[in-house]
Formats: sequence, structure tokens, C-alpha cells
Amino acid sequence: MSRSKNFTIAFVLLTIVIDAIGFGIIMPVGPDLLREVGHLDLAGATATSKWLAALFAGFQFFFGTIIGNLGDRYGRRPVLLGALGGFAINFLLQAQAQNLVWLFVGQALSGVFGGTYGPAQAALADITPAEERARVFGYVGAAFGIGFVIGPIIGGLLGGLGPRIPFYAASGLAALNFVYGLTMFPETLAPEHRRPFDWRRANPFGALLKIRHLPGVAMLACVLLLWQIASLVYPLTWSYYLKGAFDASTRLIGISLAAVGISIACTQILLTGRIVRRLGERNTVFLGLAMATWTFGVLAVAPYNPWLMLLGVVMPLGNITQPALMAMMSRRATASNQGEIQGVSASIMSVGAIVAPFILSETLAFFLSPAAPFRFPGAAFVMAAAIALLTMMALMLTPRVRHTDADIV
Repeated sequence: MSRSKNFTIAFVLLTIVIDAIGFGIIMPVGPDLLREVGHLDLAGATATSKWLAALFAGFQFFFGTIIGNLGDRYGRRPVLLGALGGFAINFLLQAQAQNLVWLFVGQALSGVFGGTYGPAQAALADITPAEERARVFGYVGAAFGIGFVIGPIIGGLLGGLGPRIPFYAASGLAALNFVYGLTMFPETLAPEHRRPFDWRRANPFGALLKIRHLPGVAMLACVLLLWQIASLVYPLTWSYYLKGAFDASTRLIGISLAAVGISIACTQILLTGRIVRRLGERNTVFLGLAMATWTFGVLAVAPYNPWLMLLGVVMPLGNITQPALMAMMSRRATASNQGEIQGVSASIMSVGAIVAPFILSETLAFFLSPAAPFRFPGAAFVMAAAIALLTMMALMLTPRVRHTDADIV
């Protein structure tokens, strides 16, 4: 592997790590920062967090395809460097926020700059032979996982010095990688392979509209949407749940979120493939949904120490749901429309990320507020368990599709 190619891969992976850090860093300090900036109680901060989360997801949904198409038009280098520079400025903006407007602007910008996942993978594809891409794309998943672990740790540990400090650290990381990319990252897309920017291609609703033309996909798309909403209970409400239930410190919140990230990574590396080979994709989804439903229910009412330790053992089994479900979606595709199916899946997950805060965060905010008939910090997990049960019912109604003579999913 050439020296230039090594620099390119390192830069792209660092960019993805910083993207994931930007997503995870606010989680441990979110409750304290919102209460400080907005002069809110915990219920008010939780209610406000739903708008911040939906804003982030909405901007990422709208700008993801636009940024991808800009990369096809102008090259990967200006898009990725622009996003890193934007991240550095944006983190600094949020660190100095004096009111909620600043935080909302910052979250919107995070959604815009966070749309670089596609161009980052495209840059790797530009320089990697087809037979090596699966291995290199595996690095992308690992980089995102590393960032999602590092983000909460930074937020949790540095958050003990103040809720703004982690944002200064993230700004510095983005700025350093910007300088690294400016000096070491070459353009990977040759001019002859670029194409004009087309707003029709950049339409974020295009993939969703294609569902009706894809046989066997509509019902499974409903399953994916419901599961996406239920599974987001962790990133959306975990910090507020721990604050409301146990008055947990930012350090404990950060460590616990990092543990969840490590658990997800280990499960997908060590367990998912083995369970799918043993049970098949459809049964694996059922098992994952059943374990997730049980976990959500126990978390809703669990005492602090013994149950949460026990959940550390069984919770990973819920993480087998997503990859098995994505594999089922993939099997609905032919060789000619595989990319189309993946685009549909990505759009559905984006819609789920927009909708979920108004269900899960709103539920938790209500049961932390004085208006609730009783205080119940586990309310969002009850809602997630109910949605997971609906997901299982939707999966039961999803017709099986014969992929080969020996494989029906």
C-alpha cells in the first residue's frame, strides 16, 4: 500500500471518528448544559432535548444526499475539509453558547457537517480495488464505533470540569484533523469521473418514494422504522434517565454510554454472525427484539446496582436485531437494485431518528415534570418496549420472500 494511500485512509477514518465523537460528546453533558444555558429544570431540559435531536436528524437527512452529490461534482477533498473546518467552528460555537438559540444553531450545523459519511466512504472506494472494499469499509464501521466510545468518555470525564469543556476539546480535535487533511489528504476523485450537480439526485425524499416500486419491501420497511425508533431510546434518553432516576454524575453517564458502545461493537463482531448462521436472519431478528423488549422493561423499573449489572450480560443480545434486519432488507434486492434498497434503508432510519425524540424524549419529559400523575424516570423505556413489541407483530405480518430455493426469509 502506497504512502499516499495510507495517509488518505488514515485521514478519512479520523474524519469518521470525529463525526461520531461529535454525535456522542453531548450526551453526558447535555442535561447539565441545557439546564445551565436555558435555566431549565430536568423535565424542561429533557423536553428541549427532543427538539435538538430532531433538528440534528432532520438536517442530516436533508443534507446527506446534497453533500454526497457535491462530492461527486467538486471532489471529496473540499467536502471533507469543509466539514472538518465547520465542525471545529461549530463545537467552539456551542462551547460559548449563551442561550438556547446558540445550541439550536449548533445542532443544525452538526447535522449538516455530519452528512460526510457518504463522501468519506466514496473517497475510500476511489482509491481501493473492488475486491478490497469490503475489508476497508469494515474499518469505517470500526472507526464510527471507536468515535462513539470516545465521545461519551470525553463528555463524561471532561464534563466534570464544566459542561462546556468537552466542546473545546472536540473543536481542537477537528481543527487538528483539518490541518492534517490540508497537508496530507490528496483529491481522490479524478476530474473525468465527476458529474454535474443535479437537484433531482440530491432529493432526500427520492429514496422513500421508491418503496412502492420495490416488491416485498414496504412491510419490512415498517419493521425497520419501528425498530429504529425503539432502539434510539439509549442515545436520546439515557443521560436524562440516569439523572432523573439516580442523579448520576456526568462521569458515570459517559462511562456507561461508552460501555454501551463497546457492548454493541463486541456483539456485532463476536455474536451476530454466529447467531444468524445458527437461527437464520428472521429468527435472529425475533430473538433480538425479544431480548430488547425484556431489557427495556427491566430498565424501566430496575434498582440501580444489581439489575444494571445483570443487564450488562444480556443487553448485547438486543444488538443483533439491526444487522439481521438490514440483511433481510438486502435480500429483497436484486443485483441491479441493491444500492436502491440501501438508500431506502438509510432514508427510513433517518425518518425514525426525526420521529423518535417526539415519542421517547417527550414521554420521559412528561413523567419528570410536575404535571405527571407520578414521577417515573423509566417511562421512555416502557414506551420503547411497547414499540419493540409492535415491531415483532409487524415482523410476523411481513411475508416471507424466497431468495433461493433453499433460503426463505
